[in-house]
Amino acid sequence: MSQIRDISLVPSGHHKISWVQKNCPLLRSLEEDFKKEQPFKGKKVALSVHLEAKTAYLCKVLKAGGAEMYVTGSNPLSTQDDVAAALAEDGLNVFAWYNSTEKEYNEHISKVLEIGPNIIIDDGGDLVHMMHTRYQDLIPNVIGGCEETTTGVIRLKAMDAAGDLKFPMVLVNNADCKHLFDNRYGTGQSVWDGINRTTNLIVAGKIVVVAGYGWCGKGVAMRAKALGARVIVTEIDPVKAIEAVMDGYDVMPMNKAAKYGDFFITVTGCNKVITEDSFINMKDGAICCNAGHFDCEVDMAWLHDNASDISEERNNITGYTVGDHRIYVLAEGRLVNLAAGDGHPAEIMDMSFAIQALSAKYLLEHKDDIDEKLIVVPREVDLEVANRKLNFLGITIDTLTDKQKDYLNM
Repeated sequence: MSQIRDISLVPSGHHKISWVQKNCPLLRSLEEDFKKEQPFKGKKVALSVHLEAKTAYLCKVLKAGGAEMYVTGSNPLSTQDDVAAALAEDGLNVFAWYNSTEKEYNEHISKVLEIGPNIIIDDGGDLVHMMHTRYQDLIPNVIGGCEETTTGVIRLKAMDAAGDLKFPMVLVNNADCKHLFDNRYGTGQSVWDGINRTTNLIVAGKIVVVAGYGWCGKGVAMRAKALGARVIVTEIDPVKAIEAVMDGYDVMPMNKAAKYGDFFITVTGCNKVITEDSFINMKDGAICCNAGHFDCEVDMAWLHDNASDISEERNNITGYTVGDHRIYVLAEGRLVNLAAGDGHPAEIMDMSFAIQALSAKYLLEHKDDIDEKLIVVPREVDLEVANRKLNFLGITIDTLTDKQKDYLNM
């Protein structure tokens, strides 16, 4: 039933997944628990997450718990064909391939929804959006879902505010064991992994402009500083702008920062963050890339319509001549850490995907008690993941005595 590009790539995919498994002790422990408990037995799970080895292992953990898995990617350039092939060989239903067209991408999303899923695991909101617009007749089958990323949470909140969200969604992104580590340390490292392997240019001594100072932006700026760059932050939130100043960064509007930057990295979840006014003011050789979910933060349409010359400079680097200078865009303006890299480190995604798996289990266990549509990850889930992680790290911490508990509860 799967639709993948090349089944002969299975051995390579298995090697990648095996490496992830070795470095994801949290997911390994959940896999053992799920094999015994079978919490997802008889349930169909539709999943749309960046389809690389760490996501693949999450899929296998859910399958070990009895789930019937229907899997696709959440970005045309982040799917790894060998990983997709390995999952298909292992009996999962996979609909994805690298560099799919928009039509193919939407067809793959459709394939994992038309089976009538009971649980949805989404990254960016495309599954939930299509379910509400094209498969409304299947909504009664859905017990609930989990959303992985900031952009998806923003879309869910908008749907809920409009009264359009028809089933409960757990805001996995907002869990402490997700955003404090995945968004900050994961994004910070993986974005620079993608940039460095793609450009092979030095960062030290350069000026890096980071658009957005949420947890992802904090991570990107922190790693840029560690690599020896001077960092400029652009923001719309005055509180976050003050944070950036007190963290030691310059803060200014994007159109002013455009004159100085060597690297520009958008991490906002919004659209048209870098536009015409910025492009025309950039210096020759400026490099733009995006670490937000969708390819709309850098105004690619304007560049395509207005550049006097467009050419591929190197794999995943496109050059655009704007006026008398050349601007380079990495990975077509898509997620640079996945479209031009391997995504977050395995140990980071071990925590994020443990939250995903336990949140999906929570939905099944509490389906008759849930009234609200937007669900905060229960504190006990966050703490379970944190305690397991500390245990695997070989770290112990203090606990409150009864007298201390009494004191705090006065």
